[in-house]
Amino acid sequence: MAETKMNCNPVYNMMAQGVRDGVFPGGVLLCARGADIFFFEAFGLADLTQKRPMQKDAVFDLASLTKPLATAAAMVVLVQEGRLGLHTCLEEVLPGAVGPDKAKITMDMLLRHTSGLPAHRAFHTIIANRADPAQALIDAVLAEPLENSPGSCQIYSDLGFMLLCRVIETVTQQGLDQFVRDRVYTPLEIRDLFFIHLGTKDVPKDRNRLVSTWNCPWRGRVLTGEVEDENAWAAGGVQGHAGLFGDARCIHLLCLEILHGIGQQPTLILDPRILTAFVKKYPGQTMAAGFDTPSLTGSSSGRYFSHKTVGHLGFTGTSFWMDPVSGLMVILLTNRVHPCRSNEKIRKFRPAIHDCIVDCII
Repeated sequence: MAETKMNCNPVYNMMAQGVRDGVFPGGVLLCARGADIFFFEAFGLADLTQKRPMQKDAVFDLASLTKPLATAAAMVVLVQEGRLGLHTCLEEVLPGAVGPDKAKITMDMLLRHTSGLPAHRAFHTIIANRADPAQALIDAVLAEPLENSPGSCQIYSDLGFMLLCRVIETVTQQGLDQFVRDRVYTPLEIRDLFFIHLGTKDVPKDRNRLVSTWNCPWRGRVLTGEVEDENAWAAGGVQGHAGLFGDARCIHLLCLEILHGIGQQPTLILDPRILTAFVKKYPGQTMAAGFDTPSLTGSSSGRYFSHKTVGHLGFTGTSFWMDPVSGLMVILLTNRVHPCRSNEKIRKFRPAIHDCIVDCII
């Protein structure tokens, strides 16, 4: 894939300043117009204790980027194959397991965060020592009372994507990680998007590529190569809301497939018609099916990305935004939670760096 150079000194300087100002210990920034990468650099440290320098091929805990880049991608494949529909109800996929309050929740509601489920629950405290923690997690989600009527409002919810993970497993008879690897990543020649099963050696051979996250008091250590999200960790490392690891270049490859699809250009794997349905926004909502879109004010994508832009944020300090109008794609990966979660300086930094990038290329 071609790399071209542009005069992006202001972008480089802002990223370097972000390290000096403690916005994040380190980061990788990749900017592209479609397939053409015009900025790709690493900054700072991947681990503060070991003083490991950040590398361009550093592997990050992508946190909620799991939702669009794994779970939603897998759902696109299942919908385009006719194995599920966006209006398929939970009771059709999980008969006998779903109570009457959740029976009519559709795949679209789960993907768009309109299921009525709460945003978050600390299930890890009750499932970590179970014989089958992944099943215990699903049991806990299904037992959780709804906070709103299905379809009535949009509340960002990790719990909905936990259910989507079980839906994918049930329909495919494979783990989410296996299915998305076999049906999306491998056909696109993407090697470094993957989940890490806890208790296995399924990690990159070069552990120096792994970026550290927070010093977790519950687990009693700085986390490197294990998912930062407690619920995903307690359930075994593979979940629909978190657990995906990867590097910037591989995210670019997958985002390029998505960008082509929503721009009605030829794709290799994902059907443009289905992708268009996924990224369509409903009136009064900011989140699409598996993706986020810029808010009207104060978007992390800054002031210049068009209203057709889609992307997502990850709690660990990761994000991607791509604009089908301009073809501009920005992938910002940082370890802002290393060593503590309380560092929220990235909230102001994200929109500023996106504005700087656009200013640099206009």
